[in-house]
Amino acid sequence: MNTTASPKTALPVPSSDHLEERSRRARTEPMSVLALGDGLYEVESASDHTYLVDLESGRCTCPDHVFREARCKHIRRVAIEITHGRTPPPGEIAVACHDCGDAVFVDEDASEPFYCEAHEIRAGDTVRDRETDDRLTVVDVSDLRADVVTIGGRDTTVADYATNENYDPDVSVVGAVYPHATVAKNGVVPGSLKVYVFPRTRLEKAT
Repeated sequence: MNTTASPKTALPVPSSDHLEERSRRARTEPMSVLALGDGLYEVESASDHTYLVDLESGRCTCPDHVFREARCKHIRRVAIEITHGRTPPPGEIAVACHDCGDAVFVDEDASEPFYCEAHEIRAGDTVRDRETDDRLTVVDVSDLRADVVTIGGRDTTVADYATNENYDPDVSVVGAVYPHATVAKNGVVPGSLKVYVFPRTRLEKAT
């Protein structure tokens, strides 16, 4: 798993007068939260003790929860981190965007490569070919892998094509057209425009 822990910091406390003690401590004490998957989180407290939180069942291994059955500060901190988008919710993990390295939350069983919203491509988007620096317009992002899709008129797959040898063979295939044109999402591609196919990792979203 590529998930990293959130920074061990205190959080801002909005209008703290109405907060009960555990909620206030959940915000003000420096803690680090690490998502482990399956709804489990590791919380390192201000005192450097580490506890395991099962958020879905509302359980924690700290004394406050075990002996007092309280909704402790660690459970509350995990919920706060998720709400603020610093930690993935149950069922998701934090991974690095293939193009920029920024953290993005994806389903635990999702397949690489992963992309943040700024680098995700869809039909109609303009992309850049990393090999030629050409700009193209995407007409389709397929679920089919580059090592199983055959290039029309050639006895080779997209992955095995000579200029694609440096790109992952198990990524999805993207169809795009030259020259750059405006293509409506799910629109019809004019017959005069030939669709070329690329491994997804060969293309990057144009800015």
